[in-house]
Amino acid sequence: MKKVMWGAALLSVCATSLVYAQAEMPRQAETPRIDQRQANQEKRIDQGIASGQLNEREGNRLSNQQEHINKVEDKAKSDGVVTKKERVRINRAQDRTSRHIARQKHDRQQR
Repeated sequence: MKKVMWGAALLSVCATSLVYAQAEMPRQAETPRIDQRQANQEKRIDQGIASGQLNEREGNRLSNQQEHINKVEDKAKSDGVVTKKERVRINRAQDRTSRHIARQKHDRQQR
């Protein structure tokens, strides 16, 4: 009978610690908002090139900025967690690039 009681006690402790460990697991490195925004900005760049609002040099510069943001995001994801500080840094870089896209598309330069 003691073996059964000790077994039940051990099982309950293990189950409790397992549930606690799962609850404390950090968020996975999923960034759907960042990924969607990157896709939207790349689409804006492609549309600007196609319409003639962006010349080749401007398009290349903006694409390089997008690549830099992708590298920063990959580095943030490398440890399995994207922290709040890393998200803020990525969002600020995306804000900056978005402003650059808008400025370049609406300046008076043409192809």
